Amino acid sequence: MNDNQFKKIREPGITAVLAMAGLCFLFGANSVAIKTSLAGFGPFTVAGVRFSIAAVVIAVWARATRRPFRVSGRQWLHLGILSAIFLVQLSLFYHGLSLTYASRGILIVNFQPFVVLILAHFFIAGDPITKKKVAGLVLGFSGVLCVLLDNSDMAAGLRTGDAIIFAATVMWGTNTVYVKRIISGFRAFHVVLYPMVFSAPFFLLAGALWDPVPVGDITPAVAVALFYQSFVTAAFGFVAWSFFLKIYGAVTTQSFTFIMPISGVLLGGLILGEPLTGNILVAMVLIGTGIVVVNFRRRKVIPAVQISRNI
Repeated sequence: MNDNQFKKIREPGITAVLAMAGLCFLFGANSVAIKTSLAGFGPFTVAGVRFSIAAVVIAVWARATRRPFRVSGRQWLHLGILSAIFLVQLSLFYHGLSLTYASRGILIVNFQPFVVLILAHFFIAGDPITKKKVAGLVLGFSGVLCVLLDNSDMAAGLRTGDAIIFAATVMWGTNTVYVKRIISGFRAFHVVLYPMVFSAPFFLLAGALWDPVPVGDITPAVAVALFYQSFVTAAFGFVAWSFFLKIYGAVTTQSFTFIMPISGVLLGGLILGEPLTGNILVAMVLIGTGIVVVNFRRRKVIPAVQISRNI
């Protein structure tokens, strides 16, 4: 076999590394944006507005890039199930974040990769829990415990919000595993766009029924926060993340996700003035380290496809 049939996995240059790190930083800041927007909207209402805007932006992008919207009859069933999970997941997250700090919320929600690895062991063939994954899981769960056991001047309402966000995190992990099982039959944007489209009206209805004040004082800060979570993370973030996944693969892109809890905690303290207690800082280190441990891979040489013999 000719040596030219082998090549190394494409490595990102410094520009791509900075871009992926920056994108994860932006994702981590999303909880701060949501918390800021809750000063002018009820939690369900802002979720409905956010995903309505994001759905329109992604649909325009998909149309402009000539991506097909059509799905089959059985795929609609999968999308319906996915939309129901998405609706419950985000309802819990937005409601929970209205009852706790953004810095605490981002730490708890970053336990999601560990929920995924537990569920994947049982529901995805060829994805067992390994010793390395167990080590990462222990670190991540220890970090969540540090958040939940932080007793420094904490009101009872914070514990309630923390518990609700943990439930949302379990739903998010369930969502991710379900997507992994069905994704081969879909375009990537289908499993993002359609749950937004189906869920947005229910978020708005829930806001009208249960938000104490669906729409309040829309300050410039609230408007910027809504723009951020609608355009920057939900729309642009999806497009950019999909691009990096396509070019560099899941292993490389996932290796930057440890930045999310770090940026969320630091920006929560800097922008919102939230207390950065010892427990929170230890939790940030534990969860970030756990994510790194779970996602660490040794680089391998893989066979390249010989076009002349495979097409």
